[in-house]
Amino acid sequence: MHILLIHQAFVSLDEPGGTRHYELARCLAERGHRVTVVASSVSYLTGKAGETAPAFIDRCSEGGSVTILRAHAYPALHRSFVHRVFSFFGFMISSFLIGFKVRDVDLVWGTSPPIFQGVTAWLLARLRRIPFLFEVRDLWPAFAIQVGVLRSRLLIRASEWLERFLYRHADRVVVNSPGFVSHVEARGARRVDLLPNGSDVQMFDPSGKGTAFRREHALEGKFVALYAGAHGMSNDLGILLQDAKCLSDRPEIAIVLLGDGKEKPALVKQSMRMRLTNVQFLMPVPKSGMKEALSAADACIAILKPIPLYATVYPNKVFDYMAAGRPVILAIDGVIREVVEKAGAGIFVSPGDPSALAEAIRSLAEDRERGKAMGERGRRYVEQHFDRVEQAGRLSSIMEEMV
Repeated sequence: MHILLIHQAFVSLDEPGGTRHYELARCLAERGHRVTVVASSVSYLTGKAGETAPAFIDRCSEGGSVTILRAHAYPALHRSFVHRVFSFFGFMISSFLIGFKVRDVDLVWGTSPPIFQGVTAWLLARLRRIPFLFEVRDLWPAFAIQVGVLRSRLLIRASEWLERFLYRHADRVVVNSPGFVSHVEARGARRVDLLPNGSDVQMFDPSGKGTAFRREHALEGKFVALYAGAHGMSNDLGILLQDAKCLSDRPEIAIVLLGDGKEKPALVKQSMRMRLTNVQFLMPVPKSGMKEALSAADACIAILKPIPLYATVYPNKVFDYMAAGRPVILAIDGVIREVVEKAGAGIFVSPGDPSALAEAIRSLAEDRERGKAMGERGRRYVEQHFDRVEQAGRLSSIMEEMV
């Protein structure tokens, strides 16, 4: 079977960012399928074009059965909301032109966010009269409305119409969190499958010490509380800076923020104004480098703004933290809290509460054996319930049924 994936934020192992789709594509290829990916030439995490950005299309083969085609997108992705929309629409058009030239496709796989690329996937599927699988990884525009990014009534109505259109016209809808199921069904999805976020456990080493990473960043002898991921409006990382202020009396505890995003420059300036000496901002590393980075952590932090809809999410980073055998400090309520608590893999703290976050870090720094036991339980739980290879098998079955 030949699968065409339209995905602006697609990331391979040598790039920073989430690699869910790369891992799934490789697993599908190992099952004998051909996967062609149309992706952006601009990093969704950093907003920067690749060093070898193509004139129009960059063809590179991954393992022979996965082909990645890079389409141009407007590069000022993180400059403002308007520039971001220009980037989305630009990719929607360029990905259609490239995807239309791909031959012998059996199924088109669209994913959201950004939701606009779902239009490209739907149109390519309908023009070819082949099945359209729509994957929902984010309840857009609902999240954007609650965060306050999307405020115009006209844009909200148009976005909600587009959301319902794609749900109704997809042959099947796949969601990555059980919290999304009722939302998409209420808006017209006819058949919904749950393919949760998870992790390729073979990518991580729970027994690793991250010695080289610690040495490189002067973290020897520190208790490292690591946040790894996007530095965006939703991530509420200002709370981590307030948390670091609460921990200023514990110089052996280091708060490390690894990643990039629109809010990072402002966070760095805020840290300087607060004169924080226990915070480090590190540039993102490719997924292939996350094994060493997570091995260097003593605890890992997952945090989102305290808005109601974020109780529906399954953040990928939590599963990677667990796969790496590290205790999770979770400042996100809802379905992901249920996973962490059922696994006994970490400590939940109320979102938006820096003092509670600081107390959780203190407790793990004072009882490292407790954190180690949490990490071991988390690793076992991901192996049993959220392994990426098993998820890819389920995805393959769904696609084969559709075709």
